[in-house]
Amino acid sequence: MESLLRDLKKFWVSRRREVHERFKRTLPFGDYIVDRWEKARELGFGEGTSVYDSSLILGDVKVGEHTWIGPFTVLDGSGGGLSIGSHCSISAGVQIYTHDTVERSLSGGQAPIELAPTLIGSNCYIGPNVVIVKGVTIGDGVVIGANSLVLKDIPSGCKAFGTPCRVVGRA
Repeated sequence: MESLLRDLKKFWVSRRREVHERFKRTLPFGDYIVDRWEKARELGFGEGTSVYDSSLILGDVKVGEHTWIGPFTVLDGSGGGLSIGSHCSISAGVQIYTHDTVERSLSGGQAPIELAPTLIGSNCYIGPNVVIVKGVTIGDGVVIGANSLVLKDIPSGCKAFGTPCRVVGRA
């Protein structure tokens, strides 16, 4: 066991140096070991898509081709399915939901968990730390600014940001 731990540490140190020299970045431990593109393939995501090991992926999540899913994201397809198109950037810390337990909690467990599919089109940029609630549809070619709370649908070709998120112009 000590030999295995020693070899793992040696690998990690070597890999950490390699990544730092090549990309000038330091990653969480799991991201040195897990290949982001392989993880995406294992999940059935589209060709050329990558997803960090630190991402939490639940339920029915579909992702198109050449989409980048950043670190520390939550993709929750457990409440009716989550679909993300091709050529998207889902930035670090983004949380996308397909269910909520608000009414269930307020009713002391009497009301059901609310479920609704969430859809994100192709060619979208979702900024860091955005939260998208259940049942929202974001069209194609949309930019959502950092730290936004998306409570309503955003039409294709728009730029939107804020809490709550509002359309502010064309992308």
